[in-house]
Amino acid sequence: MSSRREPRRTFRERLVQFRPRRASGESAGRSWLRRAVREELGQLRHHRAFRIPPPVWDDPVMEQFAALLDAPEPPEPLDEKSLATAATHLWRAERRLSAPGADAAGRQAARHLRTTRAALAEAGLVLQDHDGEAFHSGRSIEVLLFQDDPSLSAETVLETVRPSIYLRERHIQLGQVIVGRPTRDDLRNEHA
Repeated sequence: MSSRREPRRTFRERLVQFRPRRASGESAGRSWLRRAVREELGQLRHHRAFRIPPPVWDDPVMEQFAALLDAPEPPEPLDEKSLATAATHLWRAERRLSAPGADAAGRQAARHLRTTRAALAEAGLVLQDHDGEAFHSGRSIEVLLFQDDPSLSAETVLETVRPSIYLRERHIQLGQVIVGRPTRDDLRNEHA
């Protein structure tokens, strides 16, 4: 069994070959350097017969490593509170501009805001308006006010003060609503 061994390169040669080529900062290169030195010195602790030689890779594999090292860093995570605040203001502007009696410019601006809202929904930011929905105490919305309304037969959300907002199906803002409920006299008459 013959194995082809390439001449052993020095630590400095391997270090130059694998050094990250990022121009973004010194800290990435220094941390890699510390890790490389620690690995090299870690092998010296062992008896020569038990030391693990560094891997020998072909050029295509080395090119893949270089491409991975040069890849852009992932973006910073979004500030969810600021994103929820901006989305809430967008929702309020859309509601005001699409109210009955708005002029042509207001309706056109409302269409642009709806388009923006649809684009945000495609990106994973969903605004949920609760107007007209049935209410029960187990829902994850904050009730600001219960209002008696004799025209209702069950508890219903009359008005959404602040929408619920979801970012990639994760709740980032609790909705605030005003709930209408049937009057107590109507409930007594139904149960009598």
